[in-house]
Order: sequence, then structure tokens, then C-alpha cells
Amino acid sequence: MIKLFIRLAISTSFLSAVADRFGLWPVEVSAWGNWGNFIAYTQQLNPIVPKSLTPALGGLVTAAEVIFAICLLLGFKTEYIARLSGILLSLFAFAMIASSGIKGVFDYSVLAASAAAFALSTMKEKYLELDSVLANKK
Repeated sequence: MIKLFIRLAISTSFLSAVADRFGLWPVEVSAWGNWGNFIAYTQQLNPIVPKSLTPALGGLVTAAEVIFAICLLLGFKTEYIARLSGILLSLFAFAMIASSGIKGVFDYSVLAASAAAFALSTMKEKYLELDSVLANKK
């Protein structure tokens, strides 16, 4: 049951952040509110990336978050996807620390989310996972 909770927590967090980038959350609770603001924040976190490449980086990260979220929700390749999620969240944390200091990383629990993803990658039991359903059909 803990594994399912971690899968749901990480995947819904990813989907919430993506929804924010596309203006799907009300303005009062949005961090970015639209794609342009998200790309500006991406540039702020990654000042060494040329501005012309920032939209591609933002798109890549957004696509990864959507794919990781769907895989975690379904329980597809959970250990592998959880490890990739932990890496993505760690990279995000390091970028935040380098660009604006450590407080934001703590305020947004990025390190805790990364640690949870890495912990999830070590859990072997299968509970409500697509992988176990597919394995039983063979």
C-alpha cells in the first residue's frame, strides 16, 4: 500500500505542475500560470542554457513528467521510471540550489520527492501494477 501511495503522490505532483504550465489551475494558486512564465523560470534555473534552447528544455522536461506520471499511475516499469523520476527531481533540486539557493528546494520539498522516488525504485512488491497484470497473462 505504501508503494501505491508513493506512486500516486509523485505522479499527481508531476501532473499538477504540468497543468500549471498550461494554465489549468486558477491564477490564485498557480506558480507559473502559463507556458511563457514556465519557460522564463526554466531559463532562470538554467542560465547556462542558451535562451534559444530553453523552450526545448522546458518541453523535454514537461514530456518526461507526463510520461513518468502516466507510467507511475499505471504501475508500468515502476522501478525504472521511479529511478528516472528521482534523477529528474534531483536535477531540478540542484538547478534550484545553484540559481536561487537552498530555501526553495526545502519549501517545495523537492529533495523529499526525489528521495521518495529513489525509495520507490527499490520496492519490489507488485500491488495494482500493470506489470504484474501483464506478467500473469503470459
